[in-house]
Amino acid sequence: MSSAKLPPLPAILIANDLLTGDTVFYSGQGWTRHPGEAQIAEDEAASLGLEAAGQEAMRLNRVVDAYLVDVVLSAGGIPVPRHFRERFRLLGPTIRPDLGKQAEFPGLAAQAGQTR
Repeated sequence: MSSAKLPPLPAILIANDLLTGDTVFYSGQGWTRHPGEAQIAEDEAASLGLEAAGQEAMRLNRVVDAYLVDVVLSAGGIPVPRHFRERFRLLGPTIRPDLGKQAEFPGLAAQAGQTR
Protein backbone atom coordinates (compact mmCIF):
# COMPACT_ATOMS: atom_id res chain seq x y z
CA MET A 1 0.00 0.00 0.00
CA SER A 2 1.53 3.27 -1.06
CA SER A 3 0.73 6.67 0.32
CA ALA A 4 2.23 8.42 -2.71
CA LYS A 5 -1.18 9.10 -4.26
CA LEU A 6 -4.49 8.93 -2.48
CA PRO A 7 -7.70 8.07 -4.37
CA PRO A 8 -10.45 10.63 -4.80
CA LEU A 9 -12.62 11.08 -1.74
CA PRO A 10 -14.74 9.75 -0.14
CA ALA A 11 -12.84 6.48 0.28
CA ILE A 12 -12.92 3.25 2.28
CA LEU A 13 -10.24 0.70 3.15
CA ILE A 14 -10.69 -2.71 1.55
CA ALA A 15 -8.57 -5.85 2.05
CA ASN A 16 -8.70 -9.63 2.17
CA ASP A 17 -8.82 -11.48 5.48
CA LEU A 18 -5.63 -13.52 5.75
CA LEU A 19 -7.31 -16.60 7.25
CA THR A 20 -10.54 -16.77 5.22
CA GLY A 21 -9.59 -14.87 2.06
CA ASP A 22 -12.87 -12.99 2.29
CA THR A 23 -13.14 -9.35 1.28
CA VAL A 24 -13.25 -7.16 4.39
CA PHE A 25 -13.67 -3.46 5.12
CA TYR A 26 -12.10 -1.41 7.91
CA SER A 27 -14.75 -0.13 10.31
CA GLY A 28 -12.64 2.01 12.62
CA GLN A 29 -12.77 -0.66 15.33
CA GLY A 30 -11.56 -3.57 13.21
CA TRP A 31 -12.47 -5.46 10.05
CA THR A 32 -15.98 -6.33 8.92
CA ARG A 33 -17.48 -8.29 6.05
CA HIS A 34 -20.36 -5.82 5.70
CA PRO A 35 -19.52 -2.83 3.48
CA GLY A 36 -22.19 -0.74 5.22
CA GLU A 37 -20.03 -0.77 8.36
CA ALA A 38 -16.93 0.55 6.58
CA GLN A 39 -15.41 3.75 7.92
CA ILE A 40 -15.61 6.42 5.24
CA ALA A 41 -12.77 8.90 4.83
CA GLU A 42 -14.14 12.29 3.81
CA ASP A 43 -10.84 14.20 3.96
CA GLU A 44 -7.12 13.64 3.47
CA ALA A 45 -6.37 13.25 7.18
CA ALA A 46 -9.00 10.52 7.53
CA SER A 47 -7.74 8.72 4.42
CA LEU A 48 -4.17 8.81 5.75
CA GLY A 49 -5.48 7.33 9.01
CA LEU A 50 -7.20 4.53 7.12
CA GLU A 51 -4.08 3.88 5.11
CA ALA A 52 -2.01 3.64 8.31
CA ALA A 53 -4.55 1.19 9.78
CA GLY A 54 -4.22 -0.96 6.66
CA GLN A 55 -0.45 -0.95 6.81
CA GLU A 56 -0.54 -1.95 10.48
CA ALA A 57 -3.04 -4.76 9.84
CA MET A 58 -0.84 -6.10 7.04
CA ARG A 59 2.23 -5.87 9.30
CA LEU A 60 0.37 -7.93 11.91
CA ASN A 61 -0.68 -10.46 9.23
CA ARG A 62 -4.40 -9.89 9.76
CA VAL A 63 -5.15 -8.88 6.17
CA VAL A 64 -3.46 -8.78 2.78
CA ASP A 65 -3.68 -6.31 -0.08
CA ALA A 66 -5.21 -3.45 1.94
CA TYR A 67 -5.82 -0.33 -0.13
CA LEU A 68 -8.09 2.69 -0.30
CA VAL A 69 -11.01 2.66 -2.72
CA ASP A 70 -12.96 5.72 -3.84
CA VAL A 71 -16.69 5.33 -3.31
CA VAL A 72 -20.08 6.95 -3.76
CA LEU A 73 -22.88 6.44 -1.25
CA SER A 74 -25.91 4.40 -2.28
CA ALA A 75 -29.40 5.66 -1.55
CA GLY A 76 -29.30 3.31 1.48
CA GLY A 77 -26.01 4.76 2.75
CA ILE A 78 -23.78 1.87 1.64
CA PRO A 79 -20.39 2.99 0.27
CA VAL A 80 -20.20 1.64 -3.28
CA PRO A 81 -16.84 1.53 -5.07
CA ARG A 82 -16.71 3.54 -8.28
CA HIS A 83 -14.66 0.91 -10.13
CA PHE A 84 -16.00 -2.43 -11.38
CA ARG A 85 -13.29 -4.58 -9.75
CA GLU A 86 -14.11 -3.33 -6.26
CA ARG A 87 -17.88 -3.47 -6.90
CA PHE A 88 -17.44 -7.13 -7.80
CA ARG A 89 -15.47 -7.68 -4.57
CA LEU A 90 -18.22 -5.90 -2.61
CA LEU A 91 -20.97 -8.30 -3.71
CA GLY A 92 -19.23 -11.64 -4.19
CA PRO A 93 -20.31 -14.17 -6.85
CA THR A 94 -22.56 -12.44 -9.35
CA ILE A 95 -23.88 -15.60 -11.01
CA ARG A 96 -25.11 -17.04 -7.70
CA PRO A 97 -27.09 -14.43 -5.75
CA ASP A 98 -27.96 -17.15 -3.25
CA LEU A 99 -24.29 -17.22 -2.15
CA GLY A 100 -21.83 -14.70 -0.74
CA LYS A 101 -22.64 -11.24 0.53
CA GLN A 102 -25.68 -10.95 -1.74
CA ALA A 103 -27.33 -13.78 0.20
CA GLU A 104 -25.92 -12.88 3.62
CA PHE A 105 -26.90 -9.20 3.52
CA PRO A 106 -30.30 -8.97 1.77
CA GLY A 107 -30.78 -5.82 -0.25
CA LEU A 108 -27.04 -5.13 -0.57
CA ALA A 109 -26.99 -5.69 -4.33
CA ALA A 110 -29.95 -3.35 -4.83
CA GLN A 111 -28.37 -0.66 -2.66
CA ALA A 112 -25.03 -1.02 -4.42
CA GLY A 113 -26.76 -0.33 -7.72
CA GLN A 114 -28.48 2.85 -6.46
CA THR A 115 -25.90 5.55 -5.88
CA ARG A 116 -26.43 9.22 -5.28
